[in-house]
Amino acid sequence: MNLAVVLVSPKTPGNIGSAARAMLNMGARDLRLVAPRCDHLDSGAVAMAVHAADLLREAKVYPTLREALADRDLSVGTTARLRADLAPPQHPAYVRPLVRAAAAPALVFGPEETGLINSDLEQCQLAVRIPTGDYASLNLAQAVLLVCYEFLQGQEELPERQRKTATREEMEALYGHLRETMTLIGYTDAVRARHTLRLWRATLDRALMSSAESRLFRGLLRQVQWKVEDAAARGTTAPRQAPAPDAPELDLQATDDLPGS
Repeated sequence: MNLAVVLVSPKTPGNIGSAARAMLNMGARDLRLVAPRCDHLDSGAVAMAVHAADLLREAKVYPTLREALADRDLSVGTTARLRADLAPPQHPAYVRPLVRAAAAPALVFGPEETGLINSDLEQCQLAVRIPTGDYASLNLAQAVLLVCYEFLQGQEELPERQRKTATREEMEALYGHLRETMTLIGYTDAVRARHTLRLWRATLDRALMSSAESRLFRGLLRQVQWKVEDAAARGTTAPRQAPAPDAPELDLQATDDLPGS
């Protein structure tokens, strides 16, 4: 997207450098400065820009906002305040489709102390406000980062998550195993077992276990069963070396590297 970021009368080199870095993070490269009150190539700006120093060197400087917006077909101002004679600012997500449909959009940010004044906002077709807590004042670079993210990286729909959960057959086998183990260790009895298992079902179903996770859980249950049965056979609960528990499946691409292979 041919997106320009316009900083109106920025005061400090560090803020300009940090804003350039925020732009680079989000994929914007056209930095425009309107009547800056400092040298945007100052060492402090370059230091804060880090890898975005090229954006500073390529930045265009204009005497007025009108000239900075002359070649833009959509300009979006940023403000945290309601203005009596101007349309209220919108959430950036609502403006995103318009910005993406434009051929040459611009984002306009005001001075650090005051933000954009009314005459600046009059030159913008739209205004946006970043939702915040009670304290709405953002650092210039923070504002640039957030709004650029909304327009350049924010997605209309989140990508679908791909996660294969255990089958109902696998989960029913786990629940049967769990009931056996709970009865074995006295956690429940025949009267309360159905209700107790229902509570465990609700808890474990919310976890959306994968097949491997269901096997891992059943490995724990087998270990508990072995321990109880072994103790009963020996007449003592003193520890004894247990058989190795079930381990998660390993994806071994080359078994030749394993000891003894």
